Amino acid sequence: MAQNTVIKDLIKVNYPYTSKIGQSDTYFGTSVEDPYRWLEDDRSPDTEKWVNRQNNVTFNYLENIPFREGLKKRLEELWNYEKLGSPFEEGKYTYFYKNNGLQNQYVVYRKTANGEEEVFLDPNTFSEDGTTSLMGLRFTKDGSKAAYLISEGGSDWRKAIVVNADDKKIVEDTLVDIKFSGISWKGNEGFFYSSYDKPEGSELSAKTDQHKLYYHKLGTAQSEDKLVFGGTPEEKHRYVGGSVSEDGNYLYIAASVSTSGNKLFLKDLQKPESPLITILGDTDSDTYVIDNEGSKLFLVTNRNAPNKKIVVTDAANPTPENWTDFIPETEHVLTAGTGGGYFFAEYMVDAISKVYQYDYDGKLIREVKLPGVGSASGFGGKKKNREFYFSFTNYNTPGSSYKYNVETGNYEQYWKPKIDFNPSDYESTQVFYESKDGTKVPMIITHKKGLKLDGKNPTILYGYGGFNISLTPSFSIVNAVWMEQGGVYAVPNLRGGGEYGKKWHVAGTKMQKQNVFDDFIAAAEYLTDKGYTSKEYLAIRGGSNGGLLVGATMTQRPDLMQVALPAVGVLDMLRYHTFTAGAGWAYDYGTAEDSKEMFEYLKGYSPVHNVKKGTEYPATLITTGDHDDRVVPAHSFKFAAELQEKQTGNNPALIRIETNAGHGAGTPVSKTIEQYADIFGFTLFNMGFESLPNEQVISDGGQ
Repeated sequence: MAQNTVIKDLIKVNYPYTSKIGQSDTYFGTSVEDPYRWLEDDRSPDTEKWVNRQNNVTFNYLENIPFREGLKKRLEELWNYEKLGSPFEEGKYTYFYKNNGLQNQYVVYRKTANGEEEVFLDPNTFSEDGTTSLMGLRFTKDGSKAAYLISEGGSDWRKAIVVNADDKKIVEDTLVDIKFSGISWKGNEGFFYSSYDKPEGSELSAKTDQHKLYYHKLGTAQSEDKLVFGGTPEEKHRYVGGSVSEDGNYLYIAASVSTSGNKLFLKDLQKPESPLITILGDTDSDTYVIDNEGSKLFLVTNRNAPNKKIVVTDAANPTPENWTDFIPETEHVLTAGTGGGYFFAEYMVDAISKVYQYDYDGKLIREVKLPGVGSASGFGGKKKNREFYFSFTNYNTPGSSYKYNVETGNYEQYWKPKIDFNPSDYESTQVFYESKDGTKVPMIITHKKGLKLDGKNPTILYGYGGFNISLTPSFSIVNAVWMEQGGVYAVPNLRGGGEYGKKWHVAGTKMQKQNVFDDFIAAAEYLTDKGYTSKEYLAIRGGSNGGLLVGATMTQRPDLMQVALPAVGVLDMLRYHTFTAGAGWAYDYGTAEDSKEMFEYLKGYSPVHNVKKGTEYPATLITTGDHDDRVVPAHSFKFAAELQEKQTGNNPALIRIETNAGHGAGTPVSKTIEQYADIFGFTLFNMGFESLPNEQVISDGGQ
């Protein structure tokens, strides 16, 4: 490894100076310094200069990694295959998403009944640099009109454009300032959408906490849109959404103060002056209407059912005391869909999919035997359809789609990707390991067959652990490139996620958040103890809430890993709730204002507040986007400043700030490829590699 040491010396990092400005806050009598508060101002010229200086240092380092271009070349080669989404019928057309390989954004195509194919929408034409993306497309029931949402530069703020489906001509002026919203049509007349008032100050970081549901009638100005819900102090919620039933008879409104738990209301659209009917007046559960037959409502809920169930009630008296079980709760977590006149119950069994089909009387029709062990999705469609499409994937199998017949239960493969990657060369193993408190946690470990357990395999340990989100097996091109290089990819299902229902989620929230970090640390120790890897060859990675996971783990156990890769992370736990929609995350985190105990707990693990002078932290590459208005980049900026000031030893602490990019969704393919060439290059270089572990795969194009 001597050669690598020489190269490292040649690109020794001289960090830009970051000013410290006296600033402090007092929480329950305790003063907390915040010298980098000025970096929160995303509109400040000083912040812009800081970003440019940091990027200059970071890219100078990354460009000197000898195998960075080889990784980029292989990522481009492997990425360059046709990708096809599952078809869906709207009116007289069949629509589908397709990417011919390296297009920055997927294109929406359609076929007529006689099979003629044409482009319907090409987001690659929305902007020159590919950073304007399509973020939603909804058709009227008859398929004659469509409304689509676009995001510019990765922002969560959206614009809506309405077109006639036949001639693709724009119907009227663009609607603006839409956020955290879908589109739900009321006949062909107009649609419901949600938005916040545009905040004073920066629209990328200022707080947004009163969501409003509007109805837009076609042919009228947006200023005339009717406020349906959310305009009064009594109706103030951070998240409000409206959806129209498939038969067009009802409007369902969900209202939440955080990312967990919602109220639920109903309006009879056949009677325009009818009042809102309350289905649920509290936020103690996650509940939504999945379908209706006349006035009979079917609801998916975790109320008194942590793993979810489907209940049935009547629209005239829809409150919980009138609910009866339709598909009862089981020991496994339920995800439900409807299509072709049937219900489909997908269960997670240790993060692996099992699917069952029921009729509208609640009778089990069949278990759908899936193509393998992995993740199935897309079980659902319109009531009238006798066939629909589902997809199947796992960590070493690229996603394929299947055409399913609801009457027979038979399916056939509709599309399989032609990719320069052989899944049979790789294997996934699910293991269960013990966390600090004895809890059994599952983890799936994927790698090339014949792996030597000699502790020298470059390994990425990836985690999330929050917000009831489940990490289920799925194929990723970037992970395939990592595994081609002899890399191990390990994903534990940490507490805080939804893999084992509400109890598993709650066990990783608020004053129990440390459980999540302990689960992740125990996963790292398992991989080391079993010889998959060692400290010198271990990288930890996660994004958003997973970025918090990485930040907390590397500050608590810097001795455990060689490389840390926190992406778009929530890293300042004392102030996260003061930006954009951050206050909505309080269900998972609690806030520093809640109580002295909660403040001290948050301060005890907040990554920004736990970087200690004189500590040797792992080589760290922080990644964020300057347009991230979900987890504002100030989190990453402040963490980078703390690390650069206090890091001892020679491990670099760098921040890579993507310009004109947001939290991740809609990021152009070209930017994604460059980002992962940098991330994997940085990781392998700081594990001591002078050249790629498997250069042959680069030179011969994967053969």
